[in-house]
Amino acid sequence: MLWIKSLHIIFMITWMAAIFYLPRLYVYHVQAINEGDARGDARFKIMERKLFWGIMTPGALFTLVFGTWLWLGYGFTGKWLMWKLLLVLALIGHHLLCFIHLRAFRDGRNTRSEKYFRIMNEMPVFLLFGIVFLVVLKP
Repeated sequence: MLWIKSLHIIFMITWMAAIFYLPRLYVYHVQAINEGDARGDARFKIMERKLFWGIMTPGALFTLVFGTWLWLGYGFTGKWLMWKLLLVLALIGHHLLCFIHLRAFRDGRNTRSEKYFRIMNEMPVFLLFGIVFLVVLKP
């Protein structure tokens, strides 16, 4: 089971790295659009798509697969796990929000500002802290 736990952690790190980086790319993408930089706009669309589909989504899926495997192996015990799963659902919601913005940029219909994406960039930090504290401390 330690191999499964290790893989769960590795893919969680991959997912979190991408989920921190994608909204930051959105900040720079808005700046490129505001500056009228068509080449930058095209470049960011490619970078965002590759990050979302090549790293972030596989990281999320494998995190969920190995997390479910752990859950089945160790069982569903403790309120801490219910709270952790609630935070993971919020993280999945953030992932889906990133997808909505990915499509908006792709279709040239983004209406959000740099400031919005800067705030969006910070939101997963709170979820990560909560998840890690719950797993380690098991209150």
